Amino acid sequence: MFKFIPTGSTPLQEKFINCLMKDWKKTVARKILSSCFEELKTMWHKNPVEAFEKALNNVMPHVEVRAKRVWWAVYQIPVEVSDKRQVFLAIWWILNSARWKKWLPMHKRLAIELNDALSDTWWAFKKKEEVLKMAHANKAFAHFARY
Repeated sequence: MFKFIPTGSTPLQEKFINCLMKDWKKTVARKILSSCFEELKTMWHKNPVEAFEKALNNVMPHVEVRAKRVWWAVYQIPVEVSDKRQVFLAIWWILNSARWKKWLPMHKRLAIELNDALSDTWWAFKKKEEVLKMAHANKAFAHFARY
């Protein structure tokens, strides 16, 4: 029978593993994340779990734009992002940017992307900045949020 083995990971890491998982292969996703943490240790991060959480916090958006139809026009309205959606978007952007780099193994791609997110560079962080600029540009339409 199946025996439950505790993993010792945080809920944030479990969410990341679930999003990283392909074809229901959770053990492969766990191995990729643990190898990524080992790779982060070689990149001079003493605590890779703390670096992982800080990288996700750097990429989390606080404001995004949503399309809202008011009569005949569609406006992009800035709205605050819920905590769950912030985590989802941060994980999604980091994984997409890591999957885009096809020339390395996944654990190295992920470690490079997390390291870049810590130093506020590369695609995932630029995506956050782009969403923030869009929200500031459409701040004039914020009053349509109540319709």
